[in-house]
Amino acid sequence: MNNYNFLRMLLLVSLLGFTAVNAAEKSGERTDWWNEAWQPPKPSAKATALPLISVQGNHFVTPNGQTILFRGTSIGDPDKLVGQRQWKRELFVAVKDFGANLVRIPVHPIAWRKHGEKEYLALLDQAVEWCTDLGMYVIIDWHSIGNLKTEMFQDPMYVTTRQETFAFWRMVAQHFKGNNTVAFYELFNEPTQYGGMLGNVSWSEWRQLNEEMIGIIRYWDKETIPLVAGFDWAYDLSSLHFEPVNAPAIGYVTHPYPGKRPQPWEPRWEENFAFAADKYPIIATEIGFELKPDEIVDDQHYGNRITRFLESRGISWMVWNFDPDWSPSIVKSFDGYKLAPAGQFFKEAMHRPISSNVRKAN
Repeated sequence: MNNYNFLRMLLLVSLLGFTAVNAAEKSGERTDWWNEAWQPPKPSAKATALPLISVQGNHFVTPNGQTILFRGTSIGDPDKLVGQRQWKRELFVAVKDFGANLVRIPVHPIAWRKHGEKEYLALLDQAVEWCTDLGMYVIIDWHSIGNLKTEMFQDPMYVTTRQETFAFWRMVAQHFKGNNTVAFYELFNEPTQYGGMLGNVSWSEWRQLNEEMIGIIRYWDKETIPLVAGFDWAYDLSSLHFEPVNAPAIGYVTHPYPGKRPQPWEPRWEENFAFAADKYPIIATEIGFELKPDEIVDDQHYGNRITRFLESRGISWMVWNFDPDWSPSIVKSFDGYKLAPAGQFFKEAMHRPISSNVRKAN
């Protein structure tokens, strides 16, 4: 090969390489992937501003061993709120005024992928800082509905994989370890087989998946409390009679909406989930209702019966949802955060006195 042809070949190779790099950069691909490694986040100066919450027996407790009852609410997904220009401190101030001491932040898999972990963690950092300043604790909730074993889900927004779910909790645990405001990790919002439409999963298989998630989390974060949901869209914990999750210092979740079982409710609530409160701490991370025209919340209404029942069993509770677009909603609109009738009931319920041997977190 003469010098001229050799130089032509070198030039062609260089141009092809430049074109490939340019195309990769335009497509968003990293061209220096080999030089990227995980870096731990800078610890928050406010990480220990709130007392650490831990598990003692069947209670959530403060460092001095005092039992805490949580009353709180879910908000919208941060991605949704950003898109509606409602991701702001004023929202969290309104939640605090509502009476909440615990804020549940639902992270939908589709939104997590849309932003990417760095952008989404930055949103969660904002929420955690606002909640710290306002004296409220946080649940980070992986908000999927379906069967994680078969990877089949109720709607497209909930679609995820086991790998993505495990990776999410690894990243979140790495990021928030040592931050007392983030008191809970709700591992999976609502497991369901949907009558077999989403395939089958046994409780033993579901338990093992949760044990896997807890192990991944606790490699990094040994303090934040994992929360495990029962079957039937996170309502039924009856399998705990036979096979509790093999992990210490965790809590369980139930979603006892009024339509889950026919009346009389209380015996069924006791049979389906409340029995577990004798051994384990439980949070009803979703309750709620919508009032029909002329409906009155009297002493026998679901709202009074569920809140009284839960607190009589030492079970913390949270209302769905402080967002006008997600039913059952407790606010009419983001404009002034005016409460819906159900929201007004729950605000009054949150400010009721509680038993003298249990205190509401401040």
